[in-house]
Amino acid sequence: MKRSRDEVEMESIVWQTPANPPHRTDYILREGRRHVRPYYFEFICHVKNRWSGKTIVEMFAEEFKGRPYEYYVSAVKCGRIQVDGEEVPVSYVVRSSQKISHFLHRHEPPVLDSDLSVLVKEPDVVAVCKPASVPVHPCGQYRKNTVVGILQAEHDLAPLFPVHRLDRLVSGLLILARNAAKADLFRQQIEGGMVRKQYIAKVIGVFPDEEKIVNANIVYNAREGRSTVEVGDSFGDMPLKSKHASTKFSRISTDGIHSIVLCEPITGRTHQIRVHLQYAGYPIANDDLYLSKVVALRSANGMDAHKAATINSVCPTSVSCENQSNEVEKSSSEDFHIDPMCTNCPNLVPKGYERDEEGLWLHCVKYSGPDWVYECPYPDWAVLN
Repeated sequence: MKRSRDEVEMESIVWQTPANPPHRTDYILREGRRHVRPYYFEFICHVKNRWSGKTIVEMFAEEFKGRPYEYYVSAVKCGRIQVDGEEVPVSYVVRSSQKISHFLHRHEPPVLDSDLSVLVKEPDVVAVCKPASVPVHPCGQYRKNTVVGILQAEHDLAPLFPVHRLDRLVSGLLILARNAAKADLFRQQIEGGMVRKQYIAKVIGVFPDEEKIVNANIVYNAREGRSTVEVGDSFGDMPLKSKHASTKFSRISTDGIHSIVLCEPITGRTHQIRVHLQYAGYPIANDDLYLSKVVALRSANGMDAHKAATINSVCPTSVSCENQSNEVEKSSSEDFHIDPMCTNCPNLVPKGYERDEEGLWLHCVKYSGPDWVYECPYPDWAVLN
């Protein structure tokens, strides 16, 4: 029996899984960004109860909306979407717990091409200075363009177990254990309140000279991707949904327009420092998510969120970011294989990526425990003229 062209193609492609380690040659460094050469990847998930009873195409079109309906029809027909390792028709109805494989041409978003410097390398611990925009570990669209992935590809450091969180847009000290036992010890100390955490932030306004402690409950909205302070009475008719949060702040310096502030989170809530600075009236100066327009008017030079965010742009003054991105796209297809079914090809970056994204002016500088200390140098933006 003669096999179809799609069947031959599926057999000839080398499909990667999470077990395949990243390599140095996987990266393309261009115009201030670190790109990942697109690659073929097998995504695996299992049918959730709420998906059961839908056709395979309906399930993908409703639950994974990043691609058009027509793409999923074609992907099922040519075997790029399979159920329990077998090809199925587009009318196939899925059942709970079945294994779904989606073989696709994966494009990862680029990150800033800043140096990921190794600060300390010990038998059980690695400490690095994480660049802004780089996620710590594989998540969402990111797999190779992560701290863990880059360290494995360029420094042959694996396995690694991140000890604490740093948001993707935050830079600074990141501690990674080199074995599970050491990671567990760190986590016990952090959960036991035995670890002191220190960050610095560049905020709008003249921060008070005296130490300021913000005690304000925080609730995180996963759908919106942001936290808010919840004010109310936990003993009233409507119980608070938020969690207790406390941060200590002290001013390091000011130029009358901005201030560099030392931030010491006592608890560890999502976006805690960012939302507590906003609540205190001194938001991080380039934090679009939490920068209040009312507070921004206090800035002597009228700086708003967009203006602040573009000050540290990697684009030279003679070339706009838009033109720079176009130059990337013109030559991108020369560096990787174009997949005829891919909804991102021939572009190097995936659709929907924010090209002008920059890092927050929030930087982790120090973590200290009962018998250990790890530190990271200050970034350039921490020096006020």
